[in-house]
Amino acid sequence: MNTDQLKRIASQVRRDIIRQVHGVNSGHPGGSLGCTDFLVALYFSVMKHEPKQFSMDGAGEDLFFLSNGHISPLWYSVLARSGYFPLQELSTFRKIDSRLQGHPATHEGLPGVRMASGSLGQGMSVALGAALAKKLNKDNQLVYCLCGDGEMEEGQIWEAVMYAGAKKVDNIIATIDVNNQQIDGSIDQVLPYGPLRPKFEAFGWEVLEMNGNHMEDVVLTLQKARSLCGNKKPVVILMKTEMGMGVDFMMGTHKWHGVAPNAEQTATALAQLEETLGDY
Repeated sequence: MNTDQLKRIASQVRRDIIRQVHGVNSGHPGGSLGCTDFLVALYFSVMKHEPKQFSMDGAGEDLFFLSNGHISPLWYSVLARSGYFPLQELSTFRKIDSRLQGHPATHEGLPGVRMASGSLGQGMSVALGAALAKKLNKDNQLVYCLCGDGEMEEGQIWEAVMYAGAKKVDNIIATIDVNNQQIDGSIDQVLPYGPLRPKFEAFGWEVLEMNGNHMEDVVLTLQKARSLCGNKKPVVILMKTEMGMGVDFMMGTHKWHGVAPNAEQTATALAQLEETLGDY
């Protein structure tokens, strides 16, 4: 798809996010809106995957693992709109007996989901294990994972980063959502960890940076990341985003990390987001 088509999908996905979270007065709109362009570009343009033939092992396909599982309304929308499950199922988000729980889970058998996430810090390790399995199975496809920058405060992340660099696991592309916000405030207020680029470089990673809310930059950077795989280095993308992107009153603050908009706020948000593919 060209970038104009991807932008149209992203606008609709942002509408899906707002409607899901408002529908149950629960969920995490801020980070979901910020990461929308990235996940749309990944699933609709870059990643090699088979929505209609989902299997847990993902043999012969690229795999994606969502570590910051609280941005599930974004992932569910992208999975549904790329064909993993019926679009109308988005209306069951966070409801009792739904497959679309607040944090993605595997016991309900939701196509597209290969790990339960939400306990922050684990996704990088799981993705690394999947990447190593592909090497053992002589599977040449890639493994992607997305982490939040607040997760960089978790020690498990750095164990995985150290291992991947030391063992030259070069079929993994990690992306860090660098929005400088977490649930209790800005990263700098809660626990500043300093610059990320030199840390990853010190552990032997290839580091790229991109504007995660500029579709052209996202697509080009993801393509460059793919081209760097197979060179004895894992790849990480430091992705600068704006929490709440696309909805003016949600942008630039941590306050919409895990708060649902009321009816009036929802109407205001939806008025700012073009309906391009039809609401569920």
